[in-house]
Amino acid sequence: MGIGNDRVRLSFNPEGNKEVAEIKAQTAALIDRCEALKAKDPRLAALAQTAYEEASMWAVKAATA
Repeated sequence: MGIGNDRVRLSFNPEGNKEVAEIKAQTAALIDRCEALKAKDPRLAALAQTAYEEASMWAVKAATA
């Protein structure tokens, strides 16, 4: 489990929605990938992580609307 799992609250899916689970899993992977990029440019990697986290929240909202 990486930082991405915590940031998107991967285990929180009360309805067991498969689409939500997929969105969160893919976002967690992207956030983890950005964690590895922090060695090159910590600020840009952190900004990307935040943007992915926000995008995930909007996508989950759309998937559960």
